[in-house]
Amino acid sequence: MIQLTNREARQFLLLKHGLWGEHRFAGKQGVMEFIRQAGCIQYDPIDVCGKNAELVLQSRIKGFAKPMLDELLYQDRCLIDYPDKNLAIIPAEDWPYFERYRKAAREHAARYPEMMPLIAQVRAHIQHHGAISSNELNLEGDFTWQSAIHWSGGNNASRSVLEQMYSTGELVIHHKRGTRKYYDLAEKHLPPSLRSAPDPLEDELEHHKWRVLRRIGAVGLLWNRASDAWLNIWGLKSEQRNEAFRQLVQEARIMAVAVEQMKDVLYCRAEDVPLIETVLQHAAPSQRCELIAPLDNLIWDRKLINELFHFDYTWEIYTPAMKRRFGYYVLPLLYGDRFIGRAEIIAERKSGTLVVRNIWYEHDIQPTKPLRAAVNRCLQHFALFNGCETIAAPSIS
Repeated sequence: MIQLTNREARQFLLLKHGLWGEHRFAGKQGVMEFIRQAGCIQYDPIDVCGKNAELVLQSRIKGFAKPMLDELLYQDRCLIDYPDKNLAIIPAEDWPYFERYRKAAREHAARYPEMMPLIAQVRAHIQHHGAISSNELNLEGDFTWQSAIHWSGGNNASRSVLEQMYSTGELVIHHKRGTRKYYDLAEKHLPPSLRSAPDPLEDELEHHKWRVLRRIGAVGLLWNRASDAWLNIWGLKSEQRNEAFRQLVQEARIMAVAVEQMKDVLYCRAEDVPLIETVLQHAAPSQRCELIAPLDNLIWDRKLINELFHFDYTWEIYTPAMKRRFGYYVLPLLYGDRFIGRAEIIAERKSGTLVVRNIWYEHDIQPTKPLRAAVNRCLQHFALFNGCETIAAPSIS
């Protein structure tokens, strides 16, 4: 078992994520390198100061600009929108590993014969007119149903059928315009080798092992206990999770990590042990300050983050305004190997102004002159990322 101090565990996590010291990832290639090691990043359409996936990347990828992600998704087709940790972005080469979900969606659709004529209408429309969104498609027919995977169908036949065809893999997202999704036939954008590839995993246990290993890699360190990090892995209850962990340990694909003053054992992927060794060499990298996305891989398990970093973070976007402690869209603020606070920031794009409504420092953080300078550099970088020329931050100036 690997023995780490609390600080060494924090530094390993941050190094793994490319948030400790010099940037590990740069440019479009860096985007692909990070997403491949993470398996997926969560997608959320809300854009207050960047969408969640963009926020994840801006904190890690040197030189990242928002068009890079769109290019990788909708021009290069190296990435694809697909459910993983809820709505997500995954490497296109991982498509075959989710075949069991598409098969389940196809079997589910077979129970709705009234859907078949509507699916034929969608195929014909896309063949003749190209990518389409639900508000531009008027299907002749109507029904109510419940999607096999994520979406609830209703009286909007166009949306229901498009989402079902997306669930089965017949359609992919061609592009997004704001929050609206435009769908096209998968055969136009995914190579036959991917579309016809069988599920590489022979049974449910092997699939669970692959998903557990993938999620451990996405976070860096995880424990074998209930966690939001396991969301949307079908059939993974405690019994199945225990068996997946047991076999992954036996196969030496994950390593047990004991952290001082923590009761639960953590696990990392065996391939990440060299990063732990780097941390144990006691290198002293430069201190970076970064704003972290609300659905960032690093903080998928908020209880783990609280134990390791002593930082209690709740995304209050769905909390009634009167009950919020901080604000509607608040980002954790990382400096060095600590979360030093959180910030509420709005990008007012019409005026080109990044508005910093407030920064709340943790109770034991003294906003010294060097720390304030690091935060200001972070905000300048964040303004550039959001296309803002000026920063309005009276509370920290």
